[in-house]
Amino acid sequence: MKKSAARKIWLGGPYPLGATLVADGVNFALFSEHATAVHLCLFDTPDGREERIRMTERTEHVWHCFVPGLQAGQLYGFRVDGPWKPKEGHRFNAAKLLLDPYAKAVTGRVKWSEELFSFPHNDAPDRDLQRTTTDSGAALPKCVVVDDSFDWGGVKPPGRRLADSVIYEIHVRGFSKLAPLPEDMRGTYAALGTEWAIDYFKKLGVTAIELLPVHQFFDEPFLSTRELSNYWGYNSIGYLAPHAAYASGRDRGEQVTEFKQMVKNLHAAGIEVILDVVYNHTAEGNQLGPTLSFKGIDNASYYRLEPGQPRYYRDYTGCGNTLNTQHPRVLQLIMDSLRYWVQEMHVDGFRFDLASALARGAHFVERGSGFFDVIAQDPVLSRVKLIAEPWDVGEGGYWVGGFPVNWSEWNGKYRDCMRGYWKGDSGLIGEFASRLTGSSDLYEAGGRRPFASVNFISAHDGFTLADLVSYNEKHNEANGENNRDGESHNRSWNCGAEGPTADVEINRLRRRQRRNFLATLLLSQGVPMLCAGDEYGRSQGGNNNTYCQDNELNWLKWERTTEERDLWEFTRRLITLRQKHSIFRRTKFFTGREISGAEVKDIIWLSDNGREMTDAEWTSPHLRALAVVLVGFASDVCDEHGDPLRDDTFLLLFNSHFGPVTFSLAGQRGVRWELFLDTREERGFLNPCGQIPSGGDLEVAPFSLCALRLIRGSEKNARSASWKPRK
Repeated sequence: MKKSAARKIWLGGPYPLGATLVADGVNFALFSEHATAVHLCLFDTPDGREERIRMTERTEHVWHCFVPGLQAGQLYGFRVDGPWKPKEGHRFNAAKLLLDPYAKAVTGRVKWSEELFSFPHNDAPDRDLQRTTTDSGAALPKCVVVDDSFDWGGVKPPGRRLADSVIYEIHVRGFSKLAPLPEDMRGTYAALGTEWAIDYFKKLGVTAIELLPVHQFFDEPFLSTRELSNYWGYNSIGYLAPHAAYASGRDRGEQVTEFKQMVKNLHAAGIEVILDVVYNHTAEGNQLGPTLSFKGIDNASYYRLEPGQPRYYRDYTGCGNTLNTQHPRVLQLIMDSLRYWVQEMHVDGFRFDLASALARGAHFVERGSGFFDVIAQDPVLSRVKLIAEPWDVGEGGYWVGGFPVNWSEWNGKYRDCMRGYWKGDSGLIGEFASRLTGSSDLYEAGGRRPFASVNFISAHDGFTLADLVSYNEKHNEANGENNRDGESHNRSWNCGAEGPTADVEINRLRRRQRRNFLATLLLSQGVPMLCAGDEYGRSQGGNNNTYCQDNELNWLKWERTTEERDLWEFTRRLITLRQKHSIFRRTKFFTGREISGAEVKDIIWLSDNGREMTDAEWTSPHLRALAVVLVGFASDVCDEHGDPLRDDTFLLLFNSHFGPVTFSLAGQRGVRWELFLDTREERGFLNPCGQIPSGGDLEVAPFSLCALRLIRGSEKNARSASWKPRK
């Protein structure tokens, strides 16, 4: 360490927070309400000598200074001194180098060692009350001063409506780690912006990629002892910094430019970018966790501490701590981070991990929380896609259907219902109908539309689609936790054998079930989300918690079998069908009433005999077969010019019984249907196979879905106030 006596240090200003590059130097500003001293630490290299500058100016609890002559690429960190009183919530330790919460880039890898902890490594029950003075500077990565300038070349965000979106959830590294790309490009932001990746997205038909966390994160130290790593990245520590390891160039902030170029290329192709963001907790854990940033800057301000026992952290996340969104400066950090990613990085929206934790008041989740309020009034953030994971692990944290009107949600009830229905659970027919049509029971009363429901069958967390139909139990032994980790209640069905089997009939049923799930997902109202790899049937060997597996268990493969290519083609055609027909992505809920001028209901629910469902059938614990007519010529939805949207009329037949069900097709005399999709068939989609008149019979195989289109010219005969079937 060397002193900065030769430098001329200016006063600087308290805004903006972080390191701000201007023409003649860099302004540094750091919030800490309870600190007694702050030092800015400068480095020439990640492992180089440290220069300390005492920050003497303090405005509204923000410590600030301006260092003339510094340029982009400058490495830095902070040391913060103050009271060491863990029982009062204060854990200051000037021996620990700290990351800037507003750092826009971080370089170097964390070197897990005792130096990163502020207390001695022993088994004493009160060890976290003892402060050590070992220096952590050599073990912690360094922050980087970033030049935000970038030539966007006039490329603008696509601005696609959420209702028209098909979301594809992917991992930056896992998507391209095995890709036919140069070795140094695989697993990077640059790979996602290549012509190869964009061609894949466009051919599949997805409109947005949702990236698992790309905020700078660290592996947990316990994983390194098992030779594992935090692959998913839900362990954030830098909310404005792109994760450095996902960049092909990462030494002095190149990851920022590489991320922007990726977004630019995707936007030019009409593909949006949504970020999975983790503002609910940080990588510092509980009282026995490391001191990396927030804990050493102002622990009592940044974290929710136990009332009456502030030595301990209130944990609504299962990760040791919870950020304190009730503090205005913490809320400001989250908002500043979100705006930065929209305004500087040009992303199109966010999926908020464990979003309920962000909206908690003194204890419970509150609809009127400050977190919701500041986003709702923000002129930037209120206009992007806001998607909540509407639960956390705390009391009363399951909030599906409870978020404000400008939010969409991962619809966990959709996932659970569809999984239960297609494995043959009874008593679900009423809920199945509601989930299929946008979950109006969850969203309509609050003023929301069908696109409030982000529908999914599988996601990164849990079984893949292939494993959902191949395993009854989780198989997480590779994670080193004796199979205790991961969800145990998966609503999965192995179709007759656990894991891989040579049984022809079981494998045929599994393929059919995958087609059932994909077809249901992409023909449902709401916004479909595909988990990367499900389009071809990726398996994780029954592991439903692969967060620590950075290997081929998680990486997408690109040499695919005929069976996998067939499923990919089936998925592609489903997406094309959805995008071509507005009736599958309505912006209003079906009314179930006659539409003015059409003299017919916009949706008609039928039993297998072709008659409208009765109350007794809706509540039957045994009924698992259902038909629905989506009437395309009877719509109360208008296009952007105010003209009614007209579309084809479709008849969907669902059967999750263990035996075949014969449906009598609906409609008055003269109504004719064409069968174009049957999931019992290996390719799902059929060549034109003739016309079936109303009243005709169609056998739907066990665990199958059929889709039919009203033949053009039949609309006239279908316009009837009752639209009753032939007798």
